Amino acid sequence: QVQLVESGGGLVQPGGSLRLSCAASGNIFSINDMGWYRQAPGKQRELVATMSLGGRTTFADSVKDRFTISRDHGKNTVSLQMNSMNPKDSAVYYCNAKIVGEEGWGLTLENDYWGQGTQVTVSS
Repeated sequence: QVQLVESGGGLVQPGGSLRLSCAASGNIFSINDMGWYRQAPGKQRELVATMSLGGRTTFADSVKDRFTISRDHGKNTVSLQMNSMNPKDSAVYYCNAKIVGEEGWGLTLENDYWGQGTQVTVSS
């Protein structure tokens, strides 16, 4: 079983910073894209930032130049550093990873995994 566990959410004032982390565990052969999505009340889930196995990054236009993403491939972790935050960044943030699993009989197809979500609130 593959599991994603997130940490680091909470309350931050406008202009402040917060760092989210996510660790994947289980029978993992490789992790392709890994990153973060968010969902605000009444809105659809949207991509925030992702990083491919090769290091290519994708950011939502609304977070470019404010957020950075990093991965530790050896530890199967991804982190999101959020700076200059504003109330529009408030949402539940979900870790996402596209993982090829390793079972006794061989490799699985790539599957999409999600963390449980962590609340981020930007408010004074």
